[in-house]
Amino acid sequence: MPVTPFLALACPLDGAPLHRHGATWRCAAGHSFDIASQGYANLLPVQQKRSLDPGDSKEMVAARRRFLNAGHYQPIAAAVSRAVLAERAADATISCLDAGCGEGYYLRQLAAAPGAGQTLVLLGLDISKWAVLSAAKQDQRPNWIVGTNAHLPVLPARLDRVLCMFGFPVYAEFARVLKAGGELLQVDAGPDHLRELREIIYPALKPERLAEQDIPAGFRSLSTESIRFSLSLDGQAQIADLLSMTPHLYRASAEGRARAAALNTLVVTVDVRLTRFGRQA
Repeated sequence: MPVTPFLALACPLDGAPLHRHGATWRCAAGHSFDIASQGYANLLPVQQKRSLDPGDSKEMVAARRRFLNAGHYQPIAAAVSRAVLAERAADATISCLDAGCGEGYYLRQLAAAPGAGQTLVLLGLDISKWAVLSAAKQDQRPNWIVGTNAHLPVLPARLDRVLCMFGFPVYAEFARVLKAGGELLQVDAGPDHLRELREIIYPALKPERLAEQDIPAGFRSLSTESIRFSLSLDGQAQIADLLSMTPHLYRASAEGRARAAALNTLVVTVDVRLTRFGRQA
């Protein structure tokens, strides 16, 4: 379906509208941000950073790119795409932000989803410059931005959809940038997500229960969908990529990582929850 970049950006320093002048975004106060040759812009000022190189490393991004592009999480992407497009007119224009977009897999899958004539206006944002660089190299149709969910460089009430995929939700910011009646689509790990891998890398698992999702301020609950399937991984490289793209890489001990590295095959359970929240007027 037709895809155009989302352009209603805000200056991360003063919140004023940004306007594009050639290869630069600039606000009325003169704050300017260069657009890289790959097509993305860095709207993460140093005062909003907690480290010199925040977010996923270059190696983690490469592992996620290989794993996701192999189609292992395609059922999740398909469910999210259906939710984004649901109940929209055939000629609707849908503006969507992936807040914590990684290397852009879910926005690319959304752009490739079968539509009925809708137009997508897409923005991908991640705090990792390596993730945004990878996303921009793979598809230049969306607008890709280095930024933080804590201070989204987006003008108020400009988005129809916000995606938060295994990420760090900042509900006040999501509510601010969504239009009244817009939707937040949040994907979180369920209690059995990657259980078989976790049983290998940890000495023991704590009993987990899927807690009820609190309704964030400014939102109403619309629906919750469970997505569950088995995933067969063949070869040490695929297993290593899965581990490398999760927080478990750093939480596991050296012995646990070694046990995972010794595997040649692994069947894991994918267990996630897709929750839809509607922005209140």
